[in-house]
Amino acid sequence: MKKDLHPRYQRCEVICGCKEQRGVLFVTRSTQPQIKVEICSLCHPFFTGKQKIVDSAGRVERFKKRYDKFKSIQDKTASEQPASETEDAHSKPE
Repeated sequence: MKKDLHPRYQRCEVICGCKEQRGVLFVTRSTQPQIKVEICSLCHPFFTGKQKIVDSAGRVERFKKRYDKFKSIQDKTASEQPASETEDAHSKPE
């Protein structure tokens, strides 16, 4: 068998990156001495019951702005059509 074929496993601490800085979540064995995770069971909304909205790059605001623009165009075109045209369009079969 070849020597030094397998990686060396060492004590590894798993740390959460949440704002509370709880420190080490648990200890395991890995090839790395430390693993940092973004979210853990102590700060995840499912376990805490607190909902956190993650909006990266203002996507929600951009969607609302686009939707408002689209809705205003629809309202504008609907108000410009005379009532007789809309009634005729609905009564004629195609």
